[in-house]
Amino acid sequence: MDFTFTEEQQAAVEAAKAVFSGVAPDAVPSPALTAGAVAEDFDRPLWAKLAASDLLSLVLDAKHGGAGLDPIALCLVLRESAKVLARLPLLETSAVALAVQRYGDRELARTLLPAIGRGELVLTVAANGRTGHDGAELAVTAREDAGHWLLDGLQTAVPWAPTCDRVAIPAITADGRTVLALVPRTHEGLTLADQTSTSGERLAELHLEAVRVEAASVITADGAWEWLRELLATGTCALALGLGEAVLGMTAQYTGKREQFGHPVATFQAVAVQSADRYIDLRAMEVTLWQAAWRISTGAQSALPVAADVAVAKIWASEGVRRVVQTAQHLHGGFGADTDYALHRYHAWAKQLELSLGPAAAHEEALGDLIAAHPLGQGA
Repeated sequence: MDFTFTEEQQAAVEAAKAVFSGVAPDAVPSPALTAGAVAEDFDRPLWAKLAASDLLSLVLDAKHGGAGLDPIALCLVLRESAKVLARLPLLETSAVALAVQRYGDRELARTLLPAIGRGELVLTVAANGRTGHDGAELAVTAREDAGHWLLDGLQTAVPWAPTCDRVAIPAITADGRTVLALVPRTHEGLTLADQTSTSGERLAELHLEAVRVEAASVITADGAWEWLRELLATGTCALALGLGEAVLGMTAQYTGKREQFGHPVATFQAVAVQSADRYIDLRAMEVTLWQAAWRISTGAQSALPVAADVAVAKIWASEGVRRVVQTAQHLHGGFGADTDYALHRYHAWAKQLELSLGPAAAHEEALGDLIAAHPLGQGA
């Protein structure tokens, strides 16, 4: 395992920094304010800049107009986006695109992927708030009918659904298989009910009643949904890491300037120790993130399945991002709740990411089950 990033991955980071450099977190709609609290749409001008910089086609193969990079590169870009609270469906669109490229029908890939890379097609995925502990596929049933698939069920808290073009919906068949249907947002039988996240994003509850989807738009390959779910979880960990790094940087600047008794509060032992603890949290979040991203990108074999590495990354991200923002609020004093200052926005986004990841205890339980089920764990 080598955590040294390639030249192409480093170039993706520099391109992302250039695009996101003009994004001001203070301009992001604030969940604490009534006026403009909920964003009507994602940042379309920023989305166009990502497309122009070839960052939306970053993980697509060259035959689809992309750079052919891996999920590690995607996580690097997601990390930069979270530092400025970029309001974009970048994770969802890119992750579904990768799943289509890896598991989908050739004609489906040829139709969708070039348009995704150009920024003309926006995708999201119904995954119980991205990466919930309960299986999202259990909420919708699928059955074949004369060359089509019929979907019935309900999915909640689907990010970006009110403004996307297609929704990737996992569904379970009568024999226990999971399929992944790419359904247009305006498709007959699919209705959306508005929901709002703690970070001020528009979500939607999806109601599916006999939604008829052509077979070419349904991915039936074994393992497709499991792979996509693990990628979404890992990408969410990358968002948590980027947000946490930005918050710790804000805290360092604030405590370095604020003085008490004639000295910066950053020089006080209690402040320094708390900041150091949060730095350790971030480093643990980082190393477990790259371990999971590396396993997904390379398919490298290990003593345990990749789901174990993803579970460890989720444990650290869920707990770590919460501790980072809580400490930041504490060390900022009342200033952290000032709606003219960006910290309360980061706090709301961190809570949304924590809710999306699910509680660390659930992932610890899942990790324990994986270890117990593996021959290595049974022989321990």
